[in-house]
Amino acid sequence: MSLAGGLATWMEPLQAADLASLTTGPSGTPIILSTWRHGLPANDRAVEVLNAKGSVLDAVEEGVAVVESDLTNRSVGLGGRPDRDGFTTLDACIQDHDGRAGAVAFLREFEHPIKVARAIMDRTPHVMLVGNGAEQWALANGFTKRKVDIPEVRKAWKEWLKTSDYKPLVNIENHDTIGMVAMDANGKLAGSCTTSGLAYKVHGRVGDSPIIGAGLFVDGDVGAACATGTGELVIRTSGSHAVVEMMRNGVEPEEACERAVRRILHKHPGLKGHQVGFLALRKDGAHGAYSVYKGFDYALTKEGRTQLADAPYMMEWD
Repeated sequence: MSLAGGLATWMEPLQAADLASLTTGPSGTPIILSTWRHGLPANDRAVEVLNAKGSVLDAVEEGVAVVESDLTNRSVGLGGRPDRDGFTTLDACIQDHDGRAGAVAFLREFEHPIKVARAIMDRTPHVMLVGNGAEQWALANGFTKRKVDIPEVRKAWKEWLKTSDYKPLVNIENHDTIGMVAMDANGKLAGSCTTSGLAYKVHGRVGDSPIIGAGLFVDGDVGAACATGTGELVIRTSGSHAVVEMMRNGVEPEEACERAVRRILHKHPGLKGHQVGFLALRKDGAHGAYSVYKGFDYALTKEGRTQLADAPYMMEWD
């Protein structure tokens, strides 16, 4: 097969034979999934945006922005725990139905990295800006800094410095991104992801959350997926992209998430204490979730109702 022929085949939407199981079609009402309990207010805000005739891309942006503004959240936004040098650095990305994407990483003192990511997508030819360059661009494009000092966070960091010992804590807010995938009533998809990253990480560390294909992947021909947990494990396996590609090949959403988890465990023998969870939303409205350990919950909005759901899991945490 020629290169051109191979690319054409790869880029084609699912064919009739591949769509045999996709029989339900869009529900006529939005479907939104977002990670963890903090997804509940995020989903509510996303629904408000859709009800006000905003786009699904607007909805996933504004939805996770609610969590970024919550200064009691210790894994997202300016309220997040700092790196080992005492700096809270933020990562985010966003992607639309057609695959357009924007991302920002290692950003400091901006309340809404997700909005910076959206602006990068809309106003530049690039996908990702990082660090000082991202900061300069954001300031030049109308974003303003917000300095926040939270005594509780500062005290915990100083206590951590006494041992400087990092240990993963399953289902505890030291790595709990908010990722959101959504489909509007017309079947248009979008996704977003934002985090303050691992608590007490090495200064300069960037996780999976702003990386298209790792923390988030959207393909309007197939579906969308997002991830949460220890980002290094998701990056090494291109986790969200893997989930979407499995759905492209006919795997059901929940099974695709499970297979992505199994791939992580297979590639990291003896892995212990690292939680990873995936959410998947197929273009017909079918959806699923799966995690390494028990305890990963997510917000699900469907048929006008939002509720907290527990993801199936591979094992329990002692």
